[in-house]
Amino acid sequence: MSIYFSSPWFLPQEASSSKQFAKQEVGGLWKNIDMKKKFIVSAGPKRISFGRECRETLLAGIDKLADAVSVTIGPKGRNVVLAESGTLKVINDGVTIARAVELSDAIENTGAMLLQEVATKTNNLAGDGTTTAIILAREMIKSGILAVALGANPVALKKGMDMTVTELITVLKKKSCPVKRRADIKAIASISAGNDDFIGNLIAEAIDKIGPDGVISIEFSSSSETYMMVEEGLKIDKGYMSPQFITNQDKSTVEFENAKVLVTDQKIASVKDIVPLLEKTTQLSVPLLIIAEDISMQVLETLVVNKIRGMLNVAVVKCPGFGEGKKALLQDIALMTGADFLSGELGLTLEGATSDQLGIARKVTISSNSTTIVADPSTKAEIQARILQIKKDLAESDSTYLSGKLSERIAKLSGGVAVIKVGAHTEMELEDLKLRIEDAKNATFAAMDEGIVPGGGATYVHLSEQISIIKKLLQDPDEQIGADIVKMALVAPAKLIASNAGVDGTVVVEKIRMCDWEVGYNAMTGRYEDLLHAGVVDPCRVSRCALQNAASVAGVILTTQAILVDKTRKPRPSVPFVPGITP
Repeated sequence: MSIYFSSPWFLPQEASSSKQFAKQEVGGLWKNIDMKKKFIVSAGPKRISFGRECRETLLAGIDKLADAVSVTIGPKGRNVVLAESGTLKVINDGVTIARAVELSDAIENTGAMLLQEVATKTNNLAGDGTTTAIILAREMIKSGILAVALGANPVALKKGMDMTVTELITVLKKKSCPVKRRADIKAIASISAGNDDFIGNLIAEAIDKIGPDGVISIEFSSSSETYMMVEEGLKIDKGYMSPQFITNQDKSTVEFENAKVLVTDQKIASVKDIVPLLEKTTQLSVPLLIIAEDISMQVLETLVVNKIRGMLNVAVVKCPGFGEGKKALLQDIALMTGADFLSGELGLTLEGATSDQLGIARKVTISSNSTTIVADPSTKAEIQARILQIKKDLAESDSTYLSGKLSERIAKLSGGVAVIKVGAHTEMELEDLKLRIEDAKNATFAAMDEGIVPGGGATYVHLSEQISIIKKLLQDPDEQIGADIVKMALVAPAKLIASNAGVDGTVVVEKIRMCDWEVGYNAMTGRYEDLLHAGVVDPCRVSRCALQNAASVAGVILTTQAILVDKTRKPRPSVPFVPGITP
């Protein structure tokens, strides 16, 4: 199929001016000749598949991806070797394996891509549970395709599945238990990291030091050891404006204790603007930290000279960031130190500033490229109020970028960022360990938000017992079949966890059904026990997101009746085919 554009609007600018016309001399005169070019857009041939054939081919791709991922589930799950871009990785992370799958058949690959969407969405929302989501989705799609083949209405099936999942989520939230103890945090992190107690202790220690509102950053270590360090206070990415302000020559840093803080978004153009403040801090014998939009060279030279002479103990830092982000950070610094934010927009000038408008910081450390401010305990109540306000803004935000920035502000105000330095003896082990720690971190924060439920797939098995009650709310027989599809899928994770541990999954599921809500099968010890007490737990958010996302993509595939993909073209042979000669 070819489409021709001859209008000058579709041509490059120069084509409609100098290149569009050629000139020809006729009888001493130059005549313009139209030389319009035609652009051709070609669409390749499509392969079209309908109905049952379409869905079964999609399922074939889904099976291939799910089979590769499902071997990793459970405490006795195996690893997967991933060869990519000439490098080898040995990983146990579901979403990483799913993203690496690419199939040669275009329709099968489409099925795999739909399952990749389940894993990615679950990872973005909960940070863990991607393998469980893939397993649930595969089972729902399998049972649903069989139901459609036997005459069930796909739209009614989807409606029944959606209503069932909604009711199950309500039950799940009621049954979840809040995270109260350090042991709970350790258990969540250990389970998510593949029953690694070292990682569990590492995450629990980090949460102890930074609190539930803090941020855990994961970086590669320069050695083979894995350890955790805490960066205390609010850290900004700007350092001192002159090395003459340095007080600790060994570390090349400026270090103040109980310092006064001036916060403004204005440029300090004249020394006269800040002389009263400098005099007051000198009288009090306290250091002064100035955070300003900019400072003139004359003022900087004056401050440096007085610093060298020992008359002033001062340091100047330029405002970090730009636009609204800069203003928000300055407001946070002002609040954290108890200072007045001297903003030009509010009509507050430097000339009229008094010492009462200065804040106070318990400790200030300034290097060449960063500044860390530790708040005074007297401003704790105001900081907590600001954190609550930012949390409300975070809950209302739809932007991933803005949400990240708000979370960063909360972490800085709450007093700490824990940095886990990941080290290992080989590159493959390093990559695997980093992915495990990221899963553990995400699962821990998810659990602190929405609570925990029994792990090992037991929660889904117990939820499947609620289906008979939910079916009574559904009038349409096909919608009830949709509820049964969800019921059959819910037992799949527990079956696979048992199978990977070398036990008959069907027997395990039936025994779990007869137990109380908290009791399930511990695949690590091979016993049926109280999983909450044994530390085999899952974050409620992870279980919820996995179920919701699996049902969503299953509904999409079941209601698919046709698919169009690019037809694969065989490459032309370099040597023409000649019968009897070409091999």
